[in-house]
Amino acid sequence: MTSNRLAEAASAYLKSAAHQPINWYPWGDQAFAAAATQDKPVLLDIGAVWCHWCHVMDGESYEDPELARYLNEHFICIKVDRDERPDVDARYQRAVQALIQQGGWPLTAFLTPVGEVFYGGTYFPPDGKHGRPGFRTVLASVLDAYRSRRDQVEAQAQAIRRALDAHLDEAAPGQIAPRMLEDAVSQMARVFDPVHGGFGSQPKFPHPGAMTFLLHRWYDQPSEQVRTIIDRTLQGMARGGVYDQLGGGFHRYSVDAEWIVPHFEKMSYDNSELLAVYVDAYALYGTEEYAAVARGIVGWVLEVASDPKGGYAASQDADVGLEDDGDYFTWTRDEAVAELTPRELEVASAYYDIGTAGEMHHNPGKNVLYVATTVQAIAVRTRQSEEDVLALLGSAREKLRAARTRRTAPFVDRTRYTNWNAMMASAMLRAGVALGDGRARTHALATLSLLRRDAGEADAVPHTPGGVAGLLDDQVQAAAAALDAYEVTADHSWLEWSERLMERVWRDYWDAEGGGLFDTARDRTAELGLLPARAKPVQDTPTPSPNGVAGIVCGRLHELTGDSRWRERGEALVNAFAGSAGDLGLYAAAYLLAADRHLSPATHLVIVGDPGDETADEMHRIALSTFLPRKVVQRLTPADAGTRPLPPALGGMLAVGGGPRGYACTGASCRQPAESAEGWRITLESLRSLT
Repeated sequence: MTSNRLAEAASAYLKSAAHQPINWYPWGDQAFAAAATQDKPVLLDIGAVWCHWCHVMDGESYEDPELARYLNEHFICIKVDRDERPDVDARYQRAVQALIQQGGWPLTAFLTPVGEVFYGGTYFPPDGKHGRPGFRTVLASVLDAYRSRRDQVEAQAQAIRRALDAHLDEAAPGQIAPRMLEDAVSQMARVFDPVHGGFGSQPKFPHPGAMTFLLHRWYDQPSEQVRTIIDRTLQGMARGGVYDQLGGGFHRYSVDAEWIVPHFEKMSYDNSELLAVYVDAYALYGTEEYAAVARGIVGWVLEVASDPKGGYAASQDADVGLEDDGDYFTWTRDEAVAELTPRELEVASAYYDIGTAGEMHHNPGKNVLYVATTVQAIAVRTRQSEEDVLALLGSAREKLRAARTRRTAPFVDRTRYTNWNAMMASAMLRAGVALGDGRARTHALATLSLLRRDAGEADAVPHTPGGVAGLLDDQVQAAAAALDAYEVTADHSWLEWSERLMERVWRDYWDAEGGGLFDTARDRTAELGLLPARAKPVQDTPTPSPNGVAGIVCGRLHELTGDSRWRERGEALVNAFAGSAGDLGLYAAAYLLAADRHLSPATHLVIVGDPGDETADEMHRIALSTFLPRKVVQRLTPADAGTRPLPPALGGMLAVGGGPRGYACTGASCRQPAESAEGWRITLESLRSLT
């Protein structure tokens, strides 16, 4: 079988199309030069290896020899992996959205030879169905327009470009105020689903950033309404099929309002944010169910989605083949019967709703496992003790899990994207401390060491090892993770690396005229198409806005270094978006957390003790595993304590000599130093009265 230009690509998604009869080009000048020389329109296909409908369109259209001949004769075809080139995806998604008011993957765009969009859509069936025009019809219409109505095509492309330029810059200057945070809570409450949890109806996405924001708001201003939103959402997701009840980890979203039937792909970025949320909720409320979910995510990450030597995978596919729809994760009644004893089957089928009629449209016998009832209810119905029911559930779960490992597992994309690796490392560091899981902590630090070692520059990181560079999200996520590593290890080199990364951010990404950070560095090599268009994102789409993350990092750097430049930069950054971001509510959680950093005082937790002092180390662990908004943790030796920049109120309290001590200050208000682990716990609990 012959292969096309994609055979040598680094991307798993591009490689998966190497056998197709399309003369695919990867993104680059060569493709646009060919389009200009041959005067052909460009077909741009943007997708991902985890994208179900991308694989469907590949199978239906791009592997059809007759359609391939037509495309090869009349178009220049470019295929892009949206994970590998988020900068390309962001711009062309916005352009197509300006045209048809929707986006998604696969993104199918038609461009002029200079890369301007004049028509586009998402998934097109080969022949018209699902209310969508057939791909063959679309291709013929596009080609006719390009050949016979070129002036209209050019006018359309220019109109879309003007709309794109107007919408990519999301900055709108204003002044942050506490009311912004209160309004955001109200907006989230209005779209909250009071029955099933989550926001909106269906499909339903997790919105972990919003949950983190609400945890912070509940701590500062406890209310029954906010607590209900948090618990109903976290419990609804944890008990639904959107959470993998056997293998741990969350699927990308639920197609229904009840969180039962998911789109089965698992994304690194979703699971990193959700891990952090469940760890924080466990730390704040002590709910064991949240800890169990967090352990499940850690287990999936370490067993499936990581390299033992460091580094995290990007995603796990939903399917194994085109006719498959989550078959690896779902069960027929007969499949369960074959693995379980009658007693195990009785409790497992009740608990997970394993019946003869399942939830999957392509195979109605397939069941998505979700928590359909309680252990107590099963115990009453079967006249067994709750302990016996739990034991039977545990053995049933292990047998089903073992049986599942004998199935062909969906593909895992092990590409090491810097931004997503940094996010997962941060979450694993938090989980490692809060759950007492040394594996999570060790692996996270190994991953960050790998990112730093392979960066190539002391103050910049590429998107992948040896890959495209100059992306804001990679820089700020790495800087944030480095601060987490500093707080966990007390290794000052992590703090220094974070500061170097952020200095580079201000040099290469800051808009000195309009404020805010551009998503790409100003000194990147020029590319054709829409890439020169500058974007300043503040919305979480769905990963945290890099401008929001940068605002949080600035606040943390100011508190850790005492350098007023970081406070000034952070304030300038959040004010650059204050005119509009307050209206985004659910979709601006990272920005809102950054604004909160600059509106409310930080809480410094400083533990001073000799290296290896058991009491000081335990106090350090307690500080790291306690949930506090705007928390700053430092583990110092007596020699360090007098030389490191600390808030004035805290610095004046430091004792000379003596045993280990813990110091806690919120703003200018401090508690008495603690000299024991138990005293430290009491001190941290008392901080709530200071908020």
